[in-house]
Amino acid sequence: MENLKITFILFLIFPKMLFSQSVLVDKVFEENIQTVQLYRNGLGLGAQMNAPVIPLGSSGLVLEFDDLAFEPDRYSASLVHCNADWTPSGLKPADYLSQFNEFNVNTYDYSINTRVPYIHYTFEIPSVSKSGNYLLKVYRGRDEEALILTKRFMVYDGQLKVGASLIPPTQTSERMTGQQIDIQVNYANREIRDPGKNVKVIVRQNQRWDNARIGQQPTFIREERSLLEYRFFNSENIFDAGNEFRFIDLRYVRTTGRNITTMKLESDVAYAETTVSQPRADLSYIEYLDLNGQYIIENLERGNAKLESEYVLVTFKVDMKEIEGKPYIFGSLSNWGESAAAKMDQVGISNQYQTSILLKQGWYDFQVAVKEGLDWDTLSMEGSHFQTENEYDILVYYRDFGSRYDELLGYITINANNKRF
Repeated sequence: MENLKITFILFLIFPKMLFSQSVLVDKVFEENIQTVQLYRNGLGLGAQMNAPVIPLGSSGLVLEFDDLAFEPDRYSASLVHCNADWTPSGLKPADYLSQFNEFNVNTYDYSINTRVPYIHYTFEIPSVSKSGNYLLKVYRGRDEEALILTKRFMVYDGQLKVGASLIPPTQTSERMTGQQIDIQVNYANREIRDPGKNVKVIVRQNQRWDNARIGQQPTFIREERSLLEYRFFNSENIFDAGNEFRFIDLRYVRTTGRNITTMKLESDVAYAETTVSQPRADLSYIEYLDLNGQYIIENLERGNAKLESEYVLVTFKVDMKEIEGKPYIFGSLSNWGESAAAKMDQVGISNQYQTSILLKQGWYDFQVAVKEGLDWDTLSMEGSHFQTENEYDILVYYRDFGSRYDELLGYITINANNKRF
């Protein structure tokens, strides 16, 4: 009881101190902030699916979001350098920025003839001088406590050369449902002290952090070749392959796109309903192209997708059959199940569930997941097939002796069964 009192007093007196030790995550704090995207800029619609990872010394990361409002607000942004585990590092802003760590978010445009009015903001992430993990904070005015959103991104140095290959799982029981990633890290271009201890490898699937494989030890350290090998034999680096993502086509509002059963246009908003998602864990694998859980903003009826696209209140429907647990809409559209609207409610006493999510016109991938404690179970509804196309990021961090932060010195992305758009 005494410890609880002390903790409560510290929280009242030093809230920032306690916050600084917490894991920093992607989050939207206000309902009026919608369609938050942070991606590596590029050509074409596919750029919106790019992971927010860039080389050190380069620029090209862009943040976009909508504020559902009639008039623009004053927003500011700042950056927080983080360790590999997404806790704040020991670096000060002057260590990684050449300018004051507060930036105006003042590039915006008004929506054009839309039922729901919004202001579309664009912000280019400033260049940084240190590799590693970063949290972008956007807040109202100059008040850093008045957060509207946070987004994570990574900057890598490239001093370590990373190779990766996808192989059949070593465990026979998982060969039909899993995908195993073996990794090699060459550190010839950088002096690495005690690589077995100070190098940390993280592998994530489809830009997800909830199921990332973190911190496996190398199985072989070949000092004569400056090589670390991560070849696994006991399921340490096997991912459930899952299934191709379900999708809805919201690129139209004057007709129904694929997997949309009804579209209704009112004077204030557009309404849509999806087809009922059925369990498919026991069905055979079906190959088709998907976005690996991401979404793109696109409008096939009007010219400027970012400013002329409508917001649609989409009702997702799921039939759980005999599957236990409450379903969630799972994908980038719901911040991988973390947004409040992701949780579905039961319809009467049936096995059907539904929820409504406000979405801007575009193409959206999703799956249906059941939350089990802090983990997500997609296999009960979706199944898992080794043929599924997935994208994997391999990030290699290094903490030198006496250093105040984790450097991100290696990065590579590979695609399992490459069939992506």
